[in-house]
Amino acid sequence: MANNQAETIAPYVFLGMTVVTGLVDAVSFLSLGRVFTANMTGNIVFLGFATARVPGLSITLSLTALASFLTGALLGGRIMARASGDSHFRFAVRAFRLEVVVLTAAALCGFGYKGDVLEPSVQLLALIALTALAMGTRNAAVRKLAIPDLTTTVLTLTLTGIAADSSLARGNNVRLARRIGAVLAMFSGAALGAVVIRDYSIAAALGLAAAVSALCNAALYWSLRTADGS
Repeated sequence: MANNQAETIAPYVFLGMTVVTGLVDAVSFLSLGRVFTANMTGNIVFLGFATARVPGLSITLSLTALASFLTGALLGGRIMARASGDSHFRFAVRAFRLEVVVLTAAALCGFGYKGDVLEPSVQLLALIALTALAMGTRNAAVRKLAIPDLTTTVLTLTLTGIAADSSLARGNNVRLARRIGAVLAMFSGAALGAVVIRDYSIAAALGLAAAVSALCNAALYWSLRTADGS
């Protein structure tokens, strides 16, 4: 019963988390030295460019993001490895809770950040590490739950599905609304993050990301508790 209720609310929770991804990547790309800390596909490409000595990109920053993301994925994987039977959502809540804590730490770390990426500082590296760690932890849990078309960080397959399963391709696109929702969520998070960074600070953007993540996790936790009490 608990799992059924969690499965019902999970798509909405994951859409909220996709908004968080847009916020985090807005911070990392716009303010942390042209690096992605949620989207590792883009980060690997940037690492390749940096290795080829393309101006404005840094091997150090990209490697920091990659190593931290993998560390987060390791932590998330260890949490989810303890799940069995119908307990996957319960353990996912624990992984998502860790994401909230780390994003909150990143928001606090962002206070006073001046945006100087010419010489990597401890604060800059910490911000990259914390945001990537949070996203890696979440991705490990999301991967284990395997909700179709809601990876929360990557949209390539989602966009492919919109076109490949469309009526023009003789498909039925049964999850079209969910796919479009994921695209809009990422877009909205990125746009909102850019506005908050411009008008306020990256600390505010990361604080908003932590708050949305906390609300998503609370909704999933509430669905599990409600089902247990019914």
